[in-house]
Amino acid sequence: FYILGFFMYAVPGLWVNYTLNKHDDALPNMPFTAKEFGLNLLKEQNLDGVNIEDTKIGDHYDTSSKTVRVKPERLDKKSITSITVMCHEIGHAIQHKENYKPLKRRNVIIRSTSWIMQLGSGILLIGFPIIFATGSYGFIKICLAIAAFSLLISALIHIITLDVEIDASFNKAYPIIKEKVPVEYHQACKSILLAAAFTYVIGVFRSFF
Repeated sequence: FYILGFFMYAVPGLWVNYTLNKHDDALPNMPFTAKEFGLNLLKEQNLDGVNIEDTKIGDHYDTSSKTVRVKPERLDKKSITSITVMCHEIGHAIQHKENYKPLKRRNVIIRSTSWIMQLGSGILLIGFPIIFATGSYGFIKICLAIAAFSLLISALIHIITLDVEIDASFNKAYPIIKEKVPVEYHQACKSILLAAAFTYVIGVFRSFF
């Protein structure tokens, strides 16, 4: 059981990190950084009002503010990983512009269940020191169950809405990459797009385990 748990916890995350790091070397002959690439795409795709910012909480697209947020170390880097991740997140911006129904469905689900995740996170971050100080075994079991349930709900949401990530990677981003990026990098880009699509699911399951 412990070996299986460790395998499910470690291997998917290692795969994502390995894939992203493997193709993250700067390429001197690349004509643009990830940010320059992204700004050009916003113009070409007529994504008016969409901004690009750096973030420390992970690459994502914010539908409420129409903002593509990418880690600071990626923005000014000329690497396949940086460019591909930027393209994936802009894929979500394209979905938003096109009123892609699965994206709207995911937003509704997340809004409806956000209180469950917040409750679980609050228990994990704030409640447990107090709970353990009281020494109430029954109360500890209840709080553990609530925290585990919130993480499981989050994992299920990302599995149910995985089609949003797959579409952003392979229906929105990959056709752009095939047009803009030299063909010798296409296979690497596909690997990164797959990792980007599964990042949320893997992250939540790692937290759960």
